[in-house]
Amino acid sequence: MHGANYREGNGQVFTRRKYIKGKPQIKIAKFQGGKRGTYQYCVQLCINEKMQLRHMAIESTRLAANKTLEKTTGESGYYSRLRIYPHNMLRENKQIATAGADRISEGMRRAWGKATSLGARVREGQCIMELYVNGDAHLAAAKKALKSACVKLPGTPTIKVVDWNKPSP
Repeated sequence: MHGANYREGNGQVFTRRKYIKGKPQIKIAKFQGGKRGTYQYCVQLCINEKMQLRHMAIESTRLAANKTLEKTTGESGYYSRLRIYPHNMLRENKQIATAGADRISEGMRRAWGKATSLGARVREGQCIMELYVNGDAHLAAAKKALKSACVKLPGTPTIKVVDWNKPSP
């Protein structure tokens, strides 16, 4: 299962877990990290196009940003927050490609597929992650952290800096 196959969110969103026996578990460990408090800057990671992100990509983005930022600021020098949640179930119709598969497989008959992963539908310009930091040195580190996290995402995300000067949400 490749992430590129699920980049475009076509059709209706499939979110009802009630009817599914083998539900995939969400791979995102934490949605918030660091220390809450009053910060000067909010650095946002925004997506430039409408797409669908798998939960594995969201988690690897979060890990990359947090690890890079934690080296400079320490555990209590920043606050991070994910702004999206993967509600959408992604299905896969498995195909058999071995000798004698034509006798076993159904092909495209009953091609609904099994739920294998989760994804989040993201609008154009939507913020997916925020980092709250103090000081210009930490601001540069936060930008660098989000730049390294951008590699994990499809498309070309942008980084915005907002003057905050209030408690983190």
